[in-house]
Amino acid sequence: MKIKAKFAIFVALCILLFLSLPVVARPANSPQDQGTTQTQSVPQRENHKAEPGAGKEVGKGGEDVGKGAGKGAESLGKGTAGAAGNLVTLHPGHAAGDLGKGAAGAGKDVGVGTGKGAAKIGKGSAKGVGKLGKKIFGRGGKNKKNSDMEN
Repeated sequence: MKIKAKFAIFVALCILLFLSLPVVARPANSPQDQGTTQTQSVPQRENHKAEPGAGKEVGKGGEDVGKGAGKGAESLGKGTAGAAGNLVTLHPGHAAGDLGKGAAGAGKDVGVGTGKGAAKIGKGSAKGVGKLGKKIFGRGGKNKKNSDMEN
């Protein structure tokens, strides 16, 4: 049993040595080739982030509008609840302040959500119209010879 194990280890080491010889025997950049190598400036697309489509952009815009409206309603609800509590405890000054803060927070939240949503909807719509225009007029395709012949 010991002899078979030693023989298997010996065979494995020989195979490993045999396979590693070409890597060790020759350097990757020989001195003769250093002056003749050319560097290519090929853009790498590995880090390129794909942009979302027009429909997804419009959908995200609608989502932002909904979030803004939801946060605004929450702010208004908190302000109104605080104002009602202050009115019950006979603090009308604090009640007016809480109601004002709730209304201001609601306005801010709705405005921000609507602004972000409208921007995304506009961007998505522009992408959709651009794609439609390219399909109608045949411009901007990969094969420009065919699109010029059609026009």
